[in-house]
Amino acid sequence: MDDEYAKLIRRMNPPRVVIDNNACKDATVIQVDSVNKHGILLEVVQVLTDMNLIITKAYISSDAGWFMDVFNVIDYDGNKIRDKEVIDYIQRRLECNASFSPSLRGSVGVMPSEEHTSIELSGTDRPGLLSEVCAVLTSLHCNVVNAEIWTHNARAAAVVHVTDDSTGRAIKDPKRLSTIKELLCNVLKGNNDLKTANTILSPPGVTNRERRLHQIMFADRDYERVEGAGLGGIENKNTRPHVTVLDCSQKDYTVITMRSKDRPKLLFDIICTLTDMQYVVFHGMVNTGRMEAFQEFYIRHVDGLPISSEAERERVVQCLEAAIERRAFEGLELELCTEDRVGLLSDITRIFRENSLCIKRAEISTKGGQAKDTFYVTDVTGNPVDPKIIDSIRRQIGHGVLKVKHNSSISSKPPQETTMGFLFGNFFKARSFQSFKLIRSYS
Repeated sequence: MDDEYAKLIRRMNPPRVVIDNNACKDATVIQVDSVNKHGILLEVVQVLTDMNLIITKAYISSDAGWFMDVFNVIDYDGNKIRDKEVIDYIQRRLECNASFSPSLRGSVGVMPSEEHTSIELSGTDRPGLLSEVCAVLTSLHCNVVNAEIWTHNARAAAVVHVTDDSTGRAIKDPKRLSTIKELLCNVLKGNNDLKTANTILSPPGVTNRERRLHQIMFADRDYERVEGAGLGGIENKNTRPHVTVLDCSQKDYTVITMRSKDRPKLLFDIICTLTDMQYVVFHGMVNTGRMEAFQEFYIRHVDGLPISSEAERERVVQCLEAAIERRAFEGLELELCTEDRVGLLSDITRIFRENSLCIKRAEISTKGGQAKDTFYVTDVTGNPVDPKIIDSIRRQIGHGVLKVKHNSSISSKPPQETTMGFLFGNFFKARSFQSFKLIRSYS
């Protein structure tokens, strides 16, 4: 009965979205008002992330039964969103009843598909692991059409979409699927795996791929530090995130503040983790500078209680640090663009392995017969790659096929310290977001 009543309230109060290009000189302002429910903040941030929008500022309030958030967003070129079709599409996505309807626990961005078979992998990271996985898939006549691979704290996780290389369709034969799972598990176990390797043949479209990677890493406890494990290029302590967990006893909240190097999808990664840990953000602020991002959230557990134990406080710090670090990378970013073919990924990763490159993260995609893959690499010791090795690999693969997209080990500098005060202060005295003078009234 309570669930039916909640559905009725949502139908009577559909989400209201206002997109304004005049309220801020350097960003498009998106205001979302809706009936509140657990997970709605993640759903909204997911939509903005899927649209490749960068959130430069955010103001979050979801006390009582109402949800009101304001996001300042830009595109990847740093410009406002001015294309009318794009603006209309964002508005439709945010106002879509399906997006705000009750969903299965742990699911965001549901996209059912019969076009591919989805494989989830987790195990101990080691040089050449992706090459071995791709070689096994190629030998089993599987073509990788999309994939995302993360490594963090000596653990590796991947969500891989494959098709049968002869039909181009999903693989459904149970015996063949069992063989794929068994052989991939053998590869992931290696010789000295201290933790259990895992291969899951998941039904298509259960969860957003990046959200699922966070869940796999979290379940694999990658937030626990491993002695002697590299951090995938985050070796400089100046670039490590700084997370604090404090009490706000007068309001029965736990206050989380975070300072880290800014990057795309940072807010999504943090909200994913808080949601999966069953915490609710009641109030929050996000602000980004040229190099650094500041975030502060007032949270409670879904049972309505703030964090009460030191052990849980420490766990939240570790998990949020891991969420920030998984997608962060200081090193060489390579982009491969070429005509797709069966075995392409296996050949490319083999060449990387033979030249002592270690893949720390990868994004694999194919569209219209073209492969567009991005690899984040270091040498096998976690240090920057020798430019001569990259030149040799590019000559082998083709200079027009493989390009150096970014080399942060040369260009990056540690974030500058700031004296900016970021605590909410009199936040709870403000009656609306107009108190911040960032948006005007639309009533």
